[in-house]
Amino acid sequence: MTYPIVVLGAAGFIGSHLVDALLAQGETVIGLDNLSTGRMENLDHAQRYHRHFMFALHDVRDPLPTWAPIVFNLACPASPKAYQADPVGTIETSVVGTLRLIEAARKRQFIIVHASTSEVYGNPTVSPQPEDYWGNVNPIGARSCYDESKRCAESALVSSHLPVRIARLFNCFGPRMAWNDGRAVPAFVHAAVHNLPLMMHGDGAQTRSFCFVSDMIRGLIKLTSSDYRQPINLGNDTEITIRELAETVLRLTGNPNGPIQIFPRLADDPDRRRPDLSRAREFLNYEPTVTLEQGLCLVIAEARTRQKLSQPGYILDATPVG
Repeated sequence: MTYPIVVLGAAGFIGSHLVDALLAQGETVIGLDNLSTGRMENLDHAQRYHRHFMFALHDVRDPLPTWAPIVFNLACPASPKAYQADPVGTIETSVVGTLRLIEAARKRQFIIVHASTSEVYGNPTVSPQPEDYWGNVNPIGARSCYDESKRCAESALVSSHLPVRIARLFNCFGPRMAWNDGRAVPAFVHAAVHNLPLMMHGDGAQTRSFCFVSDMIRGLIKLTSSDYRQPINLGNDTEITIRELAETVLRLTGNPNGPIQIFPRLADDPDRRRPDLSRAREFLNYEPTVTLEQGLCLVIAEARTRQKLSQPGYILDATPVG
């Protein structure tokens, strides 16, 4: 019998895909989530087809209720809409939650694999962004509750001198995203599939680098078997403007001339976002393989399935269990 792996934030978008990948490798997994933004529907596959999966309600701000040799920490709202709805709670989840994990790891000797974010770079003045770039973050801006709390969590983990792994995740997309959480890919796809105008904030010249979720999960799992102890970028370094993304979604959904509505630019919205993957390639032998169009086709297929089943969006309300 193998020791279990704990995934905090297991019912979230990335967390649930990580659970599935670990189970597919033959691991036993304990999923913990407070379901503030995660949904039990995301864990349907894990609960239906795997006897080696257990789920429990848990808030990362509370002491860890179990032990495992590896604990993945993905427990924090990641979309602007979610974290701006409860900024103080977001700070507590990221900072207090990380301190609780450090406290437990000192006593129980386990490895923390921490999901940080490209948001630690803020609105970067350097592109692509290498890990030794200190960032350009507004500490009291609209996004600061997320940006600064993730920066603080990294500082605490490095200062703990524990065998931690820190991954800075760049824009990730794929099935199970919530269409109404404020992120571009699900919002554009949902609108296009339902023949609604695509809502774009600003002129669309700002850029992002979108990584399909399976590539991101592969990088996270590679990191667990690595001895690399400093923060490391994970993502896809193919850069695209938001307008190009909108036009690609319209083309792939068969409506290349669909309407795009322009709204004011969001506060502190980064101008550019592109990872320097040099360290990931060198230390993890990491390379993203799924193209943006391949990934978008899978997200579009899921959205159309939901539409046929008359289910609103990618994530349904579900009664918490566990």
